[in-house]
Amino acid sequence: MIACLPMYDWPEERATIDALWSAIRKALVAAGVPAPAGLTRSDNLWALWQDPALVLGQTCGLPFRTRLHPSVSLVGALDYGLPDAPPGYYYSEIVVRADQPGTFTDFLDRRLAINEFVSQSGWASIQNMALAQRAGFSAALPTGAHRHSAEAVASGHADIAAIDAVTWRLIRRHQPALAAGLRSLGRTPPTPGLPLITAQRETETIAAAVAAAIASLAPETARMAGIRGFVRIPAAAYLAVPTPATVPALSPAD
Repeated sequence: MIACLPMYDWPEERATIDALWSAIRKALVAAGVPAPAGLTRSDNLWALWQDPALVLGQTCGLPFRTRLHPSVSLVGALDYGLPDAPPGYYYSEIVVRADQPGTFTDFLDRRLAINEFVSQSGWASIQNMALAQRAGFSAALPTGAHRHSAEAVASGHADIAAIDAVTWRLIRRHQPALAAGLRSLGRTPPTPGLPLITAQRETETIAAAVAAAIASLAPETARMAGIRGFVRIPAAAYLAVPTPATVPALSPAD
């Protein structure tokens, strides 16, 4: 059996993520659901998400709706208490270099940094906004991580990026100089937050245990993780989010 909470598992946040898992595991075991003592950490997230031994994992809305949902069970989503978003929902901060003037429309047809093309927050959210303007971006620079997308914009290798709002919190906490070199043009529309999934059938039991764990989190763990609660969001809400073309008509950025 395995568990993974990889989406905000920065090295700087590892103690907080481990404390979060410890609380969830305690509640799962108390509910009669066997759970591993520690999290499995791997760069191969697809293998973790699709592992038949997955007790609990955190994924992204785009992989869930395009590939995972037929084979995993949705448990719910953590609520990170983001301003102007429904509980359990999230959005991205649209960032450009601090010295670059203009609004969102001024950065269309420019170089977009993305963490990866299977990201809701880093790719689909901002691409859907561009499509709503009947426009797009001239080039895409996949960086592998939101923090690397922020660095690419700050260094001038890209012009604009959509940074998951919780990751943006982490950047401001751990990389204040990087945050100071960027400015926000606004936010993408809120969408359902990062899905918690399981390969098991005891979805209701697992959801109840996660809810109990979040409600009983030590105040310092809750504060450091930025977690306000746990929300049951229906799968239909994730599946209703538009998905832009998976093979974008973009040239790679230099």
